[in-house]
Amino acid sequence: MKRTERLPAPTVVKTDEQWRAQLSKHEYDVLRRAGTERAFTGEYTDNHRVGVYKCRACDHELFRSEGKFDSHCGWPSFFTPLAGDNILERTDRSWGMSRTEILCAHCHSHLGHVFNERNGTPTNLRYCINSISLTFDEDAPS
Repeated sequence: MKRTERLPAPTVVKTDEQWRAQLSKHEYDVLRRAGTERAFTGEYTDNHRVGVYKCRACDHELFRSEGKFDSHCGWPSFFTPLAGDNILERTDRSWGMSRTEILCAHCHSHLGHVFNERNGTPTNLRYCINSISLTFDEDAPS
């Protein structure tokens, strides 16, 4: 993954009107305005099927089910992205704290945040991702 404060140009470029036409109001709020969904409400929080998680906005592959774990935080959690260059990181200083925001590298949609913590995973990272930022492809090889 690329940690950056200046984002490279996205490979998927749409106008704000195009994003609004493509996404529901809640999807737009999370993906394009860095909102969040309520904890324990997302469709993939407890998903244990085998497959690939993709960016809901541009359909780019982000995470595999093998990297998902039950963190009990209320959002789908992964310990590693599918490929490091599929995700961008940047500092998020909203809400009076400093966190690391995760974005889709292809369309710059907000996915969630990553936390460095001792969680018993191979990386000790927790990619805390909004379900609404993802789609799931059960048929994809994993």
